[in-house]
Amino acid sequence: MALIGAFLKNAWAKEPVITVSFAIGILAAVTPLLSPYAKYSGLVNRATPYVYPVPVQGDDNMPDIPSHPCDKEGPTLDWLKKL
Repeated sequence: MALIGAFLKNAWAKEPVITVSFAIGILAAVTPLLSPYAKYSGLVNRATPYVYPVPVQGDDNMPDIPSHPCDKEGPTLDWLKKL
């Protein structure tokens, strides 16, 4: 830990602008991981279907093709209604 402190003290003494720019860059990379927005956007993305069904002409005897994306089992947006 003392080695990191000595390095930061030396870097701050020689090039404070570069030191601050690196600190801002590291903070910008870490902040989205700690944000609660990242959690909820991930939940919404998992619940949203990527491929929407194309209407299929048939005799309505196709049990393996859901009529709507929400008819299949998978993630739901019920947690959003509870907020």
